[in-house]
Amino acid sequence: MSAVEELASHAPAVEAVPKRAMTLSSGTAFVVVLLLLIVPLFTKNFVIFQMTMLLIYGLAVLALNILTGGSGQFSLGQSAFYAIGAYTSAILMEQYGVNYALTLPVAGVVCFGAGFLFGQPALRLSGVYLALATFALATAMPQLLKLGFFEPWTGGVQGLVVTKPDAPFGLPMSQDMWLYYFTLAVTIAIYIFSVNLLRSRSGRAFMAIRDNEIAASAMGIDVATYKTLAFGVSAGITGVAGGLGAIAVQFVAPDSYTITLAISLFLGMVVGGVGWLPGSFVGAAFIIFVPNMAEAISKGLSGAVFGVLLFLVIFLVPHGARQVAMVAQQLIEKARNR
Repeated sequence: MSAVEELASHAPAVEAVPKRAMTLSSGTAFVVVLLLLIVPLFTKNFVIFQMTMLLIYGLAVLALNILTGGSGQFSLGQSAFYAIGAYTSAILMEQYGVNYALTLPVAGVVCFGAGFLFGQPALRLSGVYLALATFALATAMPQLLKLGFFEPWTGGVQGLVVTKPDAPFGLPMSQDMWLYYFTLAVTIAIYIFSVNLLRSRSGRAFMAIRDNEIAASAMGIDVATYKTLAFGVSAGITGVAGGLGAIAVQFVAPDSYTITLAISLFLGMVVGGVGWLPGSFVGAAFIIFVPNMAEAISKGLSGAVFGVLLFLVIFLVPHGARQVAMVAQQLIEKARNR
């Protein structure tokens, strides 16, 4: 085994996480959902839009968490599947008049197929080599979207403008508020699906492959099938997030889905805690709000400030928000025992 493969095999990013530590307790989850339902009633539309984007990016990070934290496969290509989902929803809405809600499952199925197919040749790769292959996919996608062959559908370099939907049934709420609650409903549904997936037989197979691929194969697990399935499920969820993102932003263009987005999603997973599903939304909050905080501190050196803040987070909590949550849980248990 080479030095690079040895390093990848012991990477802390795919550290095993107990099943019960992957999710929130039912009481905590209820309080979080209740707050998410109430807060938009007392905030402005811009804040509601930011919360909507937090949920959308949280879904994309959650998808990456299933792939990396669940099956142990590294990926820097999530922006490509995000773009495919965004363009699928945008094209169906603006050129074929399909209802925005119906475009999301189509985007998910299309991206599932794309991820499953990409996972087939990627079976020969692992660790940093797989990360490089997905990096190539993310780098190529914006250029592919600009090709003249696809321009009648994608709009080429100029992209497509997407119409934001109104609240149905004459409900007295703004477009931003309705889209937020719609996104929240989709997010809760996908989150529950993801939790059940990781607790199912397939999820146990994912984690067995993550922990030791050779041992998993010896136990009778079809490693090739489950690795490609993990890629497909991750890409499908990312595609739904991309479709929601296109509707929320009201615009899709190739330069919106560069490698920067892929790295941001990977960063969100690390900050939130690899393998801890609730941390996906903590990581999404980090990549949305911390750059704005850095710019508020210094507009000319916003990148440097962001780098310092990121370094502090990684240095103080190397396992991300999951580590903070575990410490908080231990303190609560000690207080109860007293």
